[in-house]
Order: sequence, then structure tokens, then C-alpha cells
Amino acid sequence: MSNEAANVAILKDAYRQWHESKGGSVEQLLSICDPGVRWGSVPRGVAPLAFATEYSSRDALHAYFDGLLADWAMVHYTIDEYVAQGDAVVARGSCKWTYKKTGKTAETPKVDFWRFKDGKAVEFYEYFDTACAAAAAT
Repeated sequence: MSNEAANVAILKDAYRQWHESKGGSVEQLLSICDPGVRWGSVPRGVAPLAFATEYSSRDALHAYFDGLLADWAMVHYTIDEYVAQGDAVVARGSCKWTYKKTGKTAETPKVDFWRFKDGKAVEFYEYFDTACAAAAAT
């Protein structure tokens, strides 16, 4: 199996577990990350999506998942397409979350960029409709 195929296989399994557990597989997601993973999100920590900011280690990344799961309940997280080239994988799909305090939902296209080294994720950046998510949270 090529590195590209192996990296896609890692992500397919991680996303399957993430979706099926409705966000309960945080430790499994963290396990595919290098200890020095760089993690970022298009909101860059702007309220009301303060958790969606930059992290520079797997240990710090717990704050991302703690913030996400404290306020949001996953409805679905669906990846429809993977594009791999070299050490990079782009996962494209959609997700839907309910903001617990307002009961409003946000359904958005989702693109995740991953970079791997030696079978571990060393970089991640997510893109989604931040206006939709912010509207659900207010």
C-alpha cells in the first residue's frame, strides 16, 4: 500500500469512528496525530467559535475537542471524497451540529486538509461555513 493509500485509510477509519460515535472518538483522533501536530481552523478563535483556533501540540488539542463537544452535539459528519497527493490528504464532505444552548443547527460543507509524516498527522486545517456556525450559536 502506498503512503497516499495508507494515509487515506487512516482517515477513513478515523472519520467513520468520529461519525458513528457522534464525537465520542476523540482519543482515537488524537492517536493519529503526531505529538507536535499543528492544528488550525478558519474561525481562528473568533467568538462564538473560540475553540476553533490554532494549536501546536496533541496535548493542547484537547482544548479544541473539549470546547467543541461542550457546546455542540454532532448530527452527522460525512466525508464523501478523499484526494491524496504525496504526504497531503484533503477530505471533502459535510457536517451538521446542534448548538446545545440555542437548539439551532448548523449544516455546512466541510473541507479538512491533512499532512502526514511516518503515518502520523503533523498538520490539519479545517474549512467550513463559519457564518452558518456562528448564526446557530447566537
